[in-house]
Amino acid sequence: MRLLLIEDHQELAAWMVKSLRTDGFDLDHVLDGETALTMLQEQPYGLILLDLSLPGIDGLEVLRLARARGVGAPILILTARTEVADRIKGLDLGADDYIAKPFDLGELSARIKAQLRRTHGGQPVTRFGDLAFDSVERIFLLRDEPLMLSRREHAVLEALFIRAGRVVTRESLLGRVFSLDDEVNPEAIELYVSRVRKKLRDGRTTITAVRGIGYLLESNHGGD
Repeated sequence: MRLLLIEDHQELAAWMVKSLRTDGFDLDHVLDGETALTMLQEQPYGLILLDLSLPGIDGLEVLRLARARGVGAPILILTARTEVADRIKGLDLGADDYIAKPFDLGELSARIKAQLRRTHGGQPVTRFGDLAFDSVERIFLLRDEPLMLSRREHAVLEALFIRAGRVVTRESLLGRVFSLDDEVNPEAIELYVSRVRKKLRDGRTTITAVRGIGYLLESNHGGD
């Protein structure tokens, strides 16, 4: 489940990205509304963090257009604006929550988790074989024990998990594991897949390479 951060203040955004990735969230960051709307059309996001004061298309217009185009993900507005009218307008346009700047990163993480919990109807844990994923707490469990993964290992396994039993291309994995501004050799994905495969070796769930295409998450005894 990937998050999209739409924030033009680069120092604040870098601070947020670092903190949220440390908490286990996988996210993209864009600086303006036009780019954000393009990204929202190209891939699904689990939650959107939206600043109101954006260059060009402002946050409220991004919100209106996103909802008009069928984007159903929870939208959490980040704003320094304190006027009640702005908050009401944002909620009327389809925002799910507000958090006022400056904010505590612990509170932001808690708000995100609360929205994701509501989205999943209180049942955030999904299973495949002996592997389980808690999409709110952002942890994998192997035979009900927490699986220790680096951020990029986590991103690899999550991308494979949400398409368990189906092939995920190398290109798709690259897009989920590395941020948009990373310069990376496409072969680097093999390193992270290998590391994750080793951490799964004591279980029934395995990663299989599909020659020339990508990778497949399989369970020796079938998915749940």
